[in-house]
Amino acid sequence: MCSSDLQLEFPVITRMPDRVCMQCNKESLPMQLLSNSLTDQAPIPEKFAFAVIDPGTHVSLSSNINPHLAWKGAPEGTRSFAVVCLDPDAPSAADDVNQEDREVPASLPRVDFYHWTLFNIPADQSEIREGIHCDSVTPKGKRGPAAPDGQRHGLNDYTGWFAGDADMEGQYFGYDGPCPPWNDSTVHRYVFTVYALDVETLPEGKDLSGAALAEQIKSHSLAQASLTVSYTLNPRLAEG
Repeated sequence: MCSSDLQLEFPVITRMPDRVCMQCNKESLPMQLLSNSLTDQAPIPEKFAFAVIDPGTHVSLSSNINPHLAWKGAPEGTRSFAVVCLDPDAPSAADDVNQEDREVPASLPRVDFYHWTLFNIPADQSEIREGIHCDSVTPKGKRGPAAPDGQRHGLNDYTGWFAGDADMEGQYFGYDGPCPPWNDSTVHRYVFTVYALDVETLPEGKDLSGAALAEQIKSHSLAQASLTVSYTLNPRLAEG
């Protein structure tokens, strides 16, 4: 403790030595996630999205650039980092998705849709540059799981979404940005989280899906920090 209300018989030190106070402050500071690209609790800029509103066709492809991320305050014992981006507002059923005559109701239960898992980030790295992992839409998906500098990418959920689409079907590794249904009555949230891990290399199984990797990441997490942005392709909500 840095202070006490006890009435002691010897002189009370009213100011702790600088070394001790600095340690108290250091331990009390939480891990933080920062970004030059994103503002917490604000809409994500269109260039980081997979698609944008198109008045003629509902949507068209966007720049799909991965955002800048930086972090600080990792705890002692951190041996690597991992980044996860997910949308917790994906419709649990596709019956009403992108249908001309109706909207996806807000009352529909929602599920997680993983947009990015990146892991085996070295412990001495504290930043991901904008556009370093993705700078366009790649039909049929980007290659993986190998990523620059010995890092690893998981599969994102566009892998399942585009299954059966002759032009887009494939394995989607790495980052791919927001593309919520253009008729969804809910504005979607996108949660970016950095995890400080207790392992240098995350154990991998055969399942490289975002959901499977996120569970593995959480099981080795020492600390985490998040920021949340939002996005919609529904013109009614965008105008409001």
